[in-house]
Amino acid sequence: MAKAKSGFLAGTAAGTFNGLFGSGGGTVLVPLLKKSGVPVKNAHAMSVAVILPVSIFSALLYSSEGFSVLAALPYLPGGLIGALCGAKLLPHIPQKALQQVFGLLILFSAVRLWMR
Repeated sequence: MAKAKSGFLAGTAAGTFNGLFGSGGGTVLVPLLKKSGVPVKNAHAMSVAVILPVSIFSALLYSSEGFSVLAALPYLPGGLIGALCGAKLLPHIPQKALQQVFGLLILFSAVRLWMR
């Protein structure tokens, strides 16, 4: 029961970040999954599996509010290629390196937002 409750709360946090920022749900979900005992690489893969339907739902909600999500179409082919590359690379990246790169990405994003 506790695992279902923590899963619900983690999903709620990821969905809220995704809805507010258009992305970012994974940055919340990966650490929460790791904390609940999910191995790092599985946490990254599970995060994507959660964020995909959440992102689709968010896009539909944004669209219903009058925001143009069709403007994103030119970015889709590159995004799909990047997703394929990332999914193929993930099994070959050592867990420690993956954690460090993820941490650096979060720090870079934080500094970039802070400096704006």
